[in-house]
Amino acid sequence: MQQTARPRRSVLYMPGSNARALDKAKTLPADGLILDLEDAVAPDAKETARKQVCESVKAGGYGMREVIIRVNSLSTRWGFDDVALASKSGADALLLPKVESADAIRHMEAIMRANGAPETMAIWAMMETPRSVLESQRIAESTPRMACLVMGTSDLAKELDCAHTHERLPFITSLGLCLLAARAAGLAILDGVYLDLNDDAGFEFACQQGSELGFDGKTLIHPKQVGACNKVFTPNTADVEWSRKIIEAHSAASARGEGVVVVDGKLIENLHVESAKRVVTMAEAIEKMQAA
Repeated sequence: MQQTARPRRSVLYMPGSNARALDKAKTLPADGLILDLEDAVAPDAKETARKQVCESVKAGGYGMREVIIRVNSLSTRWGFDDVALASKSGADALLLPKVESADAIRHMEAIMRANGAPETMAIWAMMETPRSVLESQRIAESTPRMACLVMGTSDLAKELDCAHTHERLPFITSLGLCLLAARAAGLAILDGVYLDLNDDAGFEFACQQGSELGFDGKTLIHPKQVGACNKVFTPNTADVEWSRKIIEAHSAASARGEGVVVVDGKLIENLHVESAKRVVTMAEAIEKMQAA
């Protein structure tokens, strides 16, 4: 599946059983929405939520926001029917929880294909167990439909029996391995949620750390987190201007038959230009999304 410079700074979980939340999601400035049929839905509301979410996605109104449906695990009694109906919904992607093998992804893909999912419907995978992390490369390379790995740090903390610390040191190995797997396969990757809604400083720190590590964005549990998250993961004006400057200078140097150029005392090579183009492309995509 062709990867694009689609903004995924903020991807908000919304409970699939809450009709008002599904409507509110259409007005929020999040880049993406995960309409949840799994953790956020009680067992006796699963079937109602499935129907409600799929009908809402079909009806549209989400604008340029990326719409993802998180189905229940295929090991549950709801998983197969979730995937079957969601395949016909028109969602951008289906998110499978508790992924621990490439076979699990291919199993879901087979159900999607049998139920008419278009080739453009992507697969996202939750990375939330030690085995998920250890199998991350195989999961990332399981199918051309794979588009994004999503860190499930809450479940991962439980499985690792580790603490949620400010610096998140207990997660660094897991985050790093999944980042490597995603980038090696050309996928996007999203950081896990921040649970303390009253700790604004801690949340901003976690966003900044995720950005520095290389994540495309962060998954969120509440609309109040969207603004701060978008701010951190948006390329700043100075970086965009610098990127445009070195792209222009390198292009002029190439026209003269020169492979490198010095800009403001800094040696600029092709690798710097590739990074600069990613920054500019993302900034332009964000501007387009915000103007829509």
